[in-house]
Amino acid sequence: MKLSWLAAIAALGVAKTVEAIGPVTAVGNKFFTADGKQFFVKGIAYQLSPDDPLIDTEQCKRDVDLMKTLGPNAIRVYHVDPDKNHDGCMKAFNDAGIAALIDLDTFDTYIDPVKPAWTQRMHDRYAEVMDAFIKYDNVLGFFVGNEIISTEAHSNAAPFIKAAVRDMKAHRSSKKYREVPIGYSAADIAELRPMLQDYLTCGGNSSESVDFFALNSYEWCDPSTYETSGYANLQKQAKDFPVPIFFSETGCNVPGPRLFDDQLAIFGPQMINDWSGAIVYEWIQEENRYGLIQYENPTKEEDVVGGVVRSGTPKPVQPDFDNLKERWEQVGQPTGVVKDKYDAKHVSARPCPEATQGGWLVKGNVKLPSVGETFTGTYESMASATAAPTIASPNDGEGGTGTAANPARETQNPAAPTKVVFRGMVAGLVGVMLFFTVWF
Repeated sequence: MKLSWLAAIAALGVAKTVEAIGPVTAVGNKFFTADGKQFFVKGIAYQLSPDDPLIDTEQCKRDVDLMKTLGPNAIRVYHVDPDKNHDGCMKAFNDAGIAALIDLDTFDTYIDPVKPAWTQRMHDRYAEVMDAFIKYDNVLGFFVGNEIISTEAHSNAAPFIKAAVRDMKAHRSSKKYREVPIGYSAADIAELRPMLQDYLTCGGNSSESVDFFALNSYEWCDPSTYETSGYANLQKQAKDFPVPIFFSETGCNVPGPRLFDDQLAIFGPQMINDWSGAIVYEWIQEENRYGLIQYENPTKEEDVVGGVVRSGTPKPVQPDFDNLKERWEQVGQPTGVVKDKYDAKHVSARPCPEATQGGWLVKGNVKLPSVGETFTGTYESMASATAAPTIASPNDGEGGTGTAANPARETQNPAAPTKVVFRGMVAGLVGVMLFFTVWF
């Protein structure tokens, strides 16, 4: 892969120039900017405070100034308050060429996988978040959920995820909004992930399918390789996927320090034709030790929450910060393919997966729940809108479990951080505390 001239300048230590991020659309399995260039996500998870990190303009500006030296073009924000003003922060990020991926659910409106439901209150809250952020050109996309499905029993929540996608797309259309992509962020569970990614795009009805699929994966723990990490298997299952697929969290810190060599694979020739980038977990240093920065010089008492300083002057956590900077400079900004020359005919949805022993529970294409419905124990099957695709599923003959190097690696996912963060999207844990949710 050729380094861009921006990367070459960065490698010499010269300040980078950036352009504001305009609207991004999803076509086939690619993201494209308004001028037709392919967009690859080079992002950071960004959640400084329990409810909303995008309301403190001055803190956003301080963080953006340091981010410019690191080189991201996107952030992921898990919790926002649609009733607050986000103009200052969103402008600061946009001016720095940084897009935003926003989760639509909140502490008390995520889809519960134990008792799946899609209520009017949930629908309206998701819509409120969309309404609050759709006006910003640098909003790259919306997530309807995060790691909702993490066990076999949880897979029955999948039709509710798809119902949320359907209704948020309908809301987007009814308001005549631009088509900001709407997708889902999945846990890396070997017995479930291949079926889930296929299910969320199957059935032949684009109004019900995700516009992108994202994965929280901590398989690559340095030192590792493309083959031994399990990424080769992830790539096989993503080959010619019908919508953009990218890592919504990555960055294993076991044993540490983090080298971020996985970025060379994600943006390298082995994966770049099918993957659209990655979001590194995370900006702020918390108890899980996944942070890229820590704050100094807090200006007020409320800056310290849960024993962690959550605003102030950002200081890089070394050597992780510089290691990521070096990797991103190595890959530069990939050019990919221009929209006018992109032919999406080679990508195709896979058939809706059938139930599997010890894994996926949803039997093929089922009728999606409507607003107000709660799971009753069964689903009504329905025919797909189109015939089964002619391409073979990359899961054929494999069952979607294990990796090339270690069949149990993906299921165990030993490096996934115990995330002591302020968000409630992890519906795999029913007892959501007031501020802290623990992720596995």
